[in-house]
Amino acid sequence: MRVRSGKPRRRQAVATAVAAALVTLAVPGCTAASDGARGSGQASSTGSAATASAPTAPPPSPTPSYALSSAPRTIPAVREHTPARGPGWKPAADARVVVPPGNAAALADEGKLLAGELRMGFAETADPSPGDVELALGAKNSGPPESYTLTVQGNRVRVTGPDEAGVFYGTRTLKQAVKSGGSAPEGTVRDAPAKPQRGLNLDIARKNFTVGWIEDELRRMADLKLNQLGLHFSDDQAFRIQSDTHPEIVSTPHLSKAEVRQINALAARLHITVVPELDSPGHLGAVLRAHPALQLRDVRGRAVKGAVDISNPASAKLIDELLREYLPLFPGAFWHLGADEYQALVYRDPQASFPQLAQAARQEYGPSARIQDLAEGWLNDRADVVRPAGKVPKAWNDGFFTAGVVQAAKDIQVEYWTGKENGARPPLEYLREGRKLVNLNDEYLYYVLGQPNQFTYPTGKRIYEQWTPLVLRGTTPVPARYAAQILGARLAVWSDLAGAQTQAQVAEGIRLPLAALAQKVWDARPPQPAWTEFKALADRLQPPG
Repeated sequence: MRVRSGKPRRRQAVATAVAAALVTLAVPGCTAASDGARGSGQASSTGSAATASAPTAPPPSPTPSYALSSAPRTIPAVREHTPARGPGWKPAADARVVVPPGNAAALADEGKLLAGELRMGFAETADPSPGDVELALGAKNSGPPESYTLTVQGNRVRVTGPDEAGVFYGTRTLKQAVKSGGSAPEGTVRDAPAKPQRGLNLDIARKNFTVGWIEDELRRMADLKLNQLGLHFSDDQAFRIQSDTHPEIVSTPHLSKAEVRQINALAARLHITVVPELDSPGHLGAVLRAHPALQLRDVRGRAVKGAVDISNPASAKLIDELLREYLPLFPGAFWHLGADEYQALVYRDPQASFPQLAQAARQEYGPSARIQDLAEGWLNDRADVVRPAGKVPKAWNDGFFTAGVVQAAKDIQVEYWTGKENGARPPLEYLREGRKLVNLNDEYLYYVLGQPNQFTYPTGKRIYEQWTPLVLRGTTPVPARYAAQILGARLAVWSDLAGAQTQAQVAEGIRLPLAALAQKVWDARPPQPAWTEFKALADRLQPPG
């Protein structure tokens, strides 16, 4: 009987031991609690009874362990990211974009735009909640222009900058980080552009681009942190903006002044400056069709394509009337005066071919003056018209001449595009004079419709891998000591053969070149990702088509 009565007790003890072992393996955190219970001095009559009667403590939640974050994947890439450990941030249904009331007048547009893009609410408050994105202006001069700091910490995002543009660019980084990776990584981004002028130049004279197309490009440019849209609106083929002083020169179709204001308003909200270009004294064929008396003619009476006679005071009067009419229409800081390819100066002997110009040059600037001095004086006179309106004048590099009596004013920015013009001057000559240049190198940055005159469509890969802002002419960079004088770059669309591509084809054709340009003007250092990786990111952020 003792043997039979002993078997159940043994089986019970074994089962209890196995159960205790399984609990220990499954919940290692219970060990400390068991040790505490044993040290309390309480004892049970049997091991099985004690196990059954003791309350089971819930296992503690483990503390999440996060790897150090990586920089957000954006175009252009951020220049500095301090990693941190944490889950990062992603938009939530009840989260908001918030702006302190004191910054509301400056940043409400930026906040509402981001809120709409990320499908969040918007509020003006100094009290952000968990999950919110806060936008705020830092102290003036707290960083370089257009810079920003973006911090992701504790399920919140804070974007600050010394100016509205910087805060706006911080929102572009946040938007792209969410789109490329699903969330913004933990840590702090400190970012600023290498170049102050970054953008697209668009020939709307030879090809009519619709307002909707231009606005779509502005939005795409803004996401790439580009800040300039050049509008070349007059040429031999057409004149594309409504004029009240000279309606006879305007082509159909054209932009109304209301449409120009609409474009400028959107550009301003996206921190893009529209730079208008009324090109003269060449490229004025559309104007000359209505004013043939102003046409330049050579010594044999032959008309010179697109060129006005700059010895005729009526030519200057007409152009200045147009400039003064359009100055209030464009609120930006720059005005492009053109000055390129004045055909009188490509003749073998300009003085003999155009005696009226040679005589006017001598009368105006002295006995040793030549036609190039008259042309340079024309440029300076037009700059005098736009300066009082607060504009910084610009001109193409082949409108600047050397070894003459008249020199172009020092404040006229050189838009360097070619080294192929008659009497070509390499970039170093301009730089040594102390001039400031913007890079529109026709070897890399000219998108010429139809690819005439040996032009080929630029590729994003070539710009990304070979070009830098120092490469102003051809493929050879100027010395790095001149980097500060190179203010930036624009990709230029020229509509020489307007029907060669549709608007949609142009948009797709410039998509990757613009992305590559944006990277190289934001950060002058060699980019780290290979082109294939960069292209894949560009396709994700701005899909083809």
